[in-house]
Amino acid sequence: MQIGKKYIVVAVLGVVVIAGIAATAPQQGEFKNLKVLPKNISSKTLSKIMVDDFVDGLGVSCGFCHVEQKDSHRLDYASDEKPGKQIARMMMQMTIGINKKYFKLSHYQMGDSVLAISCVTCHNGQPRPGEEDAQ
Repeated sequence: MQIGKKYIVVAVLGVVVIAGIAATAPQQGEFKNLKVLPKNISSKTLSKIMVDDFVDGLGVSCGFCHVEQKDSHRLDYASDEKPGKQIARMMMQMTIGINKKYFKLSHYQMGDSVLAISCVTCHNGQPRPGEEDAQ
């Protein structure tokens, strides 16, 4: 009888571990309208990119690129309504291109610490490069 209980306990623990892994795995296609970032990006990686590259690099909040929904006042991250979002995409492609061409970095993504050029390189915490000089 003791051996049977051990098998049951081990089986239950195995199911719990597998369920926990499945619950934390990123959902495929969880984010909508990604055009520069990978479609299968994890929530953690996307948050890191948004905070490290945009919030810190440009000194802006999410509403700088993302439009607010009129009914719920929540940000609509999939919307392309704000021109700033298109500019951000072009800037991301530009930095990726510079890193590939001049620094031969081909296996990285936005948010990597190995990037030679990132948003903060030019923006230095300002929404528009050179703004701190104008003040």
